[in-house]
Amino acid sequence: MLDNLPSIPLWVVADKGYASNAFRERIWDMGARPAIPAKRRDGSVACPEWAYRCRHFVENLWARLKEWGAVATRYEKTATSFLAVIHIAAAADWIKP
Repeated sequence: MLDNLPSIPLWVVADKGYASNAFRERIWDMGARPAIPAKRRDGSVACPEWAYRCRHFVENLWARLKEWGAVATRYEKTATSFLAVIHIAAAADWIKP
């Protein structure tokens, strides 16, 4: 997914599921900075507080998208149809009052 970005971001925000040294190194190598919290068993990772606090936007987005059963369980067989369901779920969330 990182290889398909249109430009190099300043920060890459992710949750603890992506907390590995190899993934952090990959982010640093592409010229961005990781904002990924450490797992409980690992030591702390240096990250500015404002970037760490803004991670909740990503967490909240996925929580809202997972309200759709097809997103949470990935019913679709192909990546294209799964991305289409994510787009529909995001659009429905965006227009929800």
